[in-house]
Amino acid sequence: MSTLNYKHLRYYWMVAKTGSIARAAEQMHLTPHAISGQLKEFEQNLGVELFQKQGRNLELTDAGRRILSHADAIFSTGDDLLASLHQTSSAKKRSFRVGISDAVSKSIAYRLLEPALALPDPLRLICREGRLAMLLAELAIHKLDMIIADRPMPPSLSVRGYNHLLGECGLSVFGAAALIKKNKLAFPAMLDQAPFLLPGEDVAIQAKLLHWLELNNLRPNIVGEFDDGALMKAFGQAAAGFFVGPSAMQDDICAQYQVRVVGQIDSVIEQIYLISTARRITDPAVIAISETAKRAIFGAGSKSKEIE
Repeated sequence: MSTLNYKHLRYYWMVAKTGSIARAAEQMHLTPHAISGQLKEFEQNLGVELFQKQGRNLELTDAGRRILSHADAIFSTGDDLLASLHQTSSAKKRSFRVGISDAVSKSIAYRLLEPALALPDPLRLICREGRLAMLLAELAIHKLDMIIADRPMPPSLSVRGYNHLLGECGLSVFGAAALIKKNKLAFPAMLDQAPFLLPGEDVAIQAKLLHWLELNNLRPNIVGEFDDGALMKAFGQAAAGFFVGPSAMQDDICAQYQVRVVGQIDSVIEQIYLISTARRITDPAVIAISETAKRAIFGAGSKSKEIE
């Protein structure tokens, strides 16, 4: 009684699909001689001829055509099995859904979330970006696990949540080399009448920054307001104006946007909050984010505390 050798069946199937031993050998990274020998063994074992020569190509015999339909079904089932196993493996990843306020620096958001992806239990990170009010609405109906924002949750909202201050730092003022070259004054006088890119009204530091400018009798030429910090930095890179960013990330900002620090504003503090529905941080991913904020971003002086 004949037995089916599935390795031989695979060789036969590949030759039938490609139309020649040479092309099958190329796709399977084998020599034509090796495949030819395996085909002969397969035919001898089955007791039928599977191919007949037509010029330089091979054509299937009647027996070969009948076997091909079964081979298609066998290998299709095998592919489905592998795909199913892959999906099962992927399904084991826990979804971790994070809302990121528009006002938060993209560099800070990445640095905060990066260690969550390196946890022993793999995560599937799902990021949602938008205005804080919209993100809080999604947190309230448990469509988000946490939010990263530049301000605490407003007390007027009925959403049950907790504010965790991850850290805070002063501001650095940046400018492109071409813009700095045009301005010979020292900081902060250089900002007076100079083109300036202002964070938008949804950004927590806007009012504080405008107050600092007023206290220092500085009247820059506000050429644009930006809720999206990355867009503001892109304009700054093009020398459209001076702009501010968190001092904790100034090295990253200079490297990414090819700009230079022209001064520091230590009295205007930027804060980063983690907002969640949990009073205590127990989720391993959230703990990793919190520890990264204290250790690697805002430094040992970072304030990390819970504010209900």
